[in-house]
Amino acid sequence: MSAPDEEGPAPGERGVQPLLSGTALAVFRLNGQFLSVAERLARPAGLTAAWWQVLGAVLHEPLPVAGIARAMGITRQSVQRIADLLVDRGLAAYEPNPAHRRAKLLTPTAEGRAAVERIGPGHAEFAARLCEALGGEAEFARTLDALTRLSETLDGLAN
Repeated sequence: MSAPDEEGPAPGERGVQPLLSGTALAVFRLNGQFLSVAERLARPAGLTAAWWQVLGAVLHEPLPVAGIARAMGITRQSVQRIADLLVDRGLAAYEPNPAHRRAKLLTPTAEGRAAVERIGPGHAEFAARLCEALGGEAEFARTLDALTRLSETLDGLAN
């Protein structure tokens, strides 16, 4: 008979490593699924999921590229590349940043706002279908709460 610390989890216990691995795999899969949905929703508006993501980050207030990257958990370089494309296509513009001379602020143009607005009806329809499939608004809210708590906890552990 092996010592207790050499035994695996007791029957019915999964252990924490498989929980971490399973959670990570589920989130990776969700990321891919959400990106696929976002591509389908954005395409008729002439956007990609990445363009929509960056434009969405600056709809309420202009932000520097580094601020967008931090908010989205992606690299500054990838946001810079997308921001430059959005500016080249007239969907966004750079404006001076009073807090930092070199870090310009990205802001959507009227054309960029209109493109994001065109996504609205498809987004609303998909949100309603997903909500119904999850079992209603209360269950959808619990799902969001759990994912938010997980993200905040990971942020705390990274510091």
